[in-house]
Amino acid sequence: MTARSAPDWLTRWEYAHRGLHGAGRPENSLAAAEAAIEAGMGIECDIQRSKDGEAMVFHDWELERLTDGAGATGELSAEALGRLSLRENAEPVPTLKALLDLIAGRVPLLVEIKSKPGYDVVPSCERVCGLLSDYSGEAAVMSFDPRVAEWVREYAPHLPCGLVMREDRHGYTQTAAERGEALRAAEPDFLAYHVLALPNERVTALRAGGLPILTWTVNSPETRATAKAHADALVSEGEGLG
Repeated sequence: MTARSAPDWLTRWEYAHRGLHGAGRPENSLAAAEAAIEAGMGIECDIQRSKDGEAMVFHDWELERLTDGAGATGELSAEALGRLSLRENAEPVPTLKALLDLIAGRVPLLVEIKSKPGYDVVPSCERVCGLLSDYSGEAAVMSFDPRVAEWVREYAPHLPCGLVMREDRHGYTQTAAERGEALRAAEPDFLAYHVLALPNERVTALRAGGLPILTWTVNSPETRATAKAHADALVSEGEGLG
């Protein structure tokens, strides 16, 4: 496992999952980010890449659930995505640059770079890390894809990088062997682990060895209790908020 040390700030905060979203504040919107800041929470956000290579603060590979648009997110330019309206409050889909300008170092930010099998994640890494290199606030990069942490270690070693993991059928790492291989490839500075997979022997051992464990999505009193007992920092929403 990596010999790098995660920054102290990483585990001093609770993070609002996709911002502090709710009525009139869609997930990953600037309104949700501002609400998290006002609540004294760090922010976790997702990054999709536009057709012209911009880092967009958006979760889904398709547009329908979250906007008034349709089709694949990555088939539109940043300008075209910015003309779409988020459902609930009609904000445009924000860029990572706009989010960084809004936060301006007031709270820390966890940036999850989205990936999937066959996806070229390098342009996303380049754009995200380029923006964060010019940012004076506290920020870390993470992904389910271990190639992201590999890239960050080599080309942006000043940035903390984490591996996001889950063990159910939706994840990359359903088997113990796959989880071990992802950890070896990523050599992460921290883990962001699915709360429903906690506690487990591997994560407990890694935490005992000094690897910070974040956990998501804490969305109920029950998952909050699990997270408090078995992780170092929470990524929370809804009924899981403290």
